[in-house]
Amino acid sequence: MEGGRVVGVRRGGRRGTGQRGARARGGAPRATLTAAVAAALLAAGCAAGPGPAPDDDGRGSAPRPSRSAEAATSAPPAARTTSPPPGKPASPRAPLEAASPLAVKIDNVRAARPHTGLEAADVVYVEPVEGGLSRLMALYATKLPSAVGPVRSARESDLELLRQFDRPTLAFSGAQRKLLPRIDSAPLRAEQPGETSGAWVRDLGRPAPHNLYLRPGRLMSSAPGDTALTTGFRYGAAPSGGRPESARTVRYPAARFTFTWSRERDRWLLGMDGAPAVTSGGKRLAPATVVVQYVKVRESELHDSRGNHSPYVETVGSGRADVLRDGRTHSATWRRGSATDGTAFTASDGSPVRFAEGQVWVVFARAS
Repeated sequence: MEGGRVVGVRRGGRRGTGQRGARARGGAPRATLTAAVAAALLAAGCAAGPGPAPDDDGRGSAPRPSRSAEAATSAPPAARTTSPPPGKPASPRAPLEAASPLAVKIDNVRAARPHTGLEAADVVYVEPVEGGLSRLMALYATKLPSAVGPVRSARESDLELLRQFDRPTLAFSGAQRKLLPRIDSAPLRAEQPGETSGAWVRDLGRPAPHNLYLRPGRLMSSAPGDTALTTGFRYGAAPSGGRPESARTVRYPAARFTFTWSRERDRWLLGMDGAPAVTSGGKRLAPATVVVQYVKVRESELHDSRGNHSPYVETVGSGRADVLRDGRTHSATWRRGSATDGTAFTASDGSPVRFAEGQVWVVFARAS
């Protein structure tokens, strides 16, 4: 069974230099919450708990103790960006929240669109899954939207990708049954539907399983800040050179992503499967930087009841990449020495390839 969340936000940003997080720090881009989207979801046709999803992909959920669900019409608390005042006891979750980002597995088939909350993410990873389709992993550190989704199941390669962060929270709905024990033993905080009261809702106006949404403010009391983004990414002035590029398309067997440069927006306008990618609030998804990272993709040793093996994306190692920013493409080499390291992108002369301030999309493409 898989789950989801819902949110709408527009991101801006300021230019600067340096790194984000323990390995990469910089100015945090700002997001403006589209509150009407979440309010409409919660007020009209929304179930308080995850509920049954007979049309889900058949993946299992770990047995969890049941907890009472809150009324779906109650508004989620606003996410704070400050620490508790001195003298106030920290919540039991606080040690995990201190510098730990939130990662959410997001459905990306046509029936799952438009998405909610994607525009508030700091980083969005695009991953291949079964049937030539794609799934997204959205990473939140500088802003928690009121809702995100729709949420779906985790994959084996997610665990390697998330090792670069300090005990991140992974929100997902279901996984291959043999994978669940590995998730439980991984150095992360796993959150599935039913574990935290009021965190999950279903939009009854959308078909299952593409209707499960997460309310991040129920999982984390505050956004951890950009120090949690230990991705290894560097931000700042554009590198020299590069070649002009007005659009780039990345194709999977059954999915297509097109990034078109907008001089007016100073962003890459995203299209999915030939249509503009917009949020549930009508905002166009438009990252500041796009990374096409060429990686080895092999079959996972795990498979579902129908014998379908999941693609395993190897994100530790090295290879080539294209970094798109400011209407230009910069050829780079990516390197990640171990699972606990971030990923460095360097030019042919060994200098770091810096990203533009704002949202980053990393699209994993099969290396030839």
